[in-house]
Amino acid sequence: MCTNLYQKIFKPLFLAIAVLAPLTSFCWGVIGHRVVAEIAQHHLTHKAKKELRKIFGKETLAQWANWPDFIKSDTTNTWSHASKWHYVDLPANLTKEEFISDLKKLPGENLYTQIQAMMKQVADHSLSIEQRQIALRFLIHLIGDLHQPLHVGRDEDQGGNKIKVFWFDRPTNLHSVWDNALVDFQQYSYTEYAGILDIAGKDQIKEWQDSSLEDWFYDSYLLANKIYALTPPDAKLSYRYNYLFKNDLDNQLLKGGLRLAKVLNEVLR
Repeated sequence: MCTNLYQKIFKPLFLAIAVLAPLTSFCWGVIGHRVVAEIAQHHLTHKAKKELRKIFGKETLAQWANWPDFIKSDTTNTWSHASKWHYVDLPANLTKEEFISDLKKLPGENLYTQIQAMMKQVADHSLSIEQRQIALRFLIHLIGDLHQPLHVGRDEDQGGNKIKVFWFDRPTNLHSVWDNALVDFQQYSYTEYAGILDIAGKDQIKEWQDSSLEDWFYDSYLLANKIYALTPPDAKLSYRYNYLFKNDLDNQLLKGGLRLAKVLNEVLR
């Protein structure tokens, strides 16, 4: 009887969970966020490292990189207001001037406003260590989200979440491909991936870091436009898609890490 019950009820349930679990969207996925954080960790100044130890102790940036996604499962809804902090939605194919103007006019709290808010809180020594810890956890994560291009996507398809595609014949959506599938396809641990990517020269690092926050958003926005143009609904994505976008993927992760380091070096003083 127990065997029959398992076959009829629990086995199909477990199979459904196994199929659906990988499709859950977690903003760069666990590996991607840790890659960004790990790269940043290697580019902190001595002063920033010293201040970081006061806030996090011996814990690393990578340890906290995914906390703002994990708290989405909090059933008390303590952090439900923060769900809108992870993205901005803007129309397609704006000029840079139009994009920046619209970005600054977006109503309410969003990825753009909250990166700046968290920077101020981390830098504010009048706040408690706990308050600065929370702000720092969000800042690490949100800079990562900024460099996942579909977090600077379009409202009508929820940053690609409504665009159904196939990844190696498995049904998923465009946002999840960029959150998880492409990163996981590289088959690296986060430390391996960070080490492989973190080889940019001083001039390249300076170019990527010295641009403004608005430039960083527009950078991701342009890549989002490219992704939309090359990924029609119901597209069957596999090896060629990885070939088309691997360089973009790698650059976004590296830029995210280097720019996070720049921000942390400014606020951890």
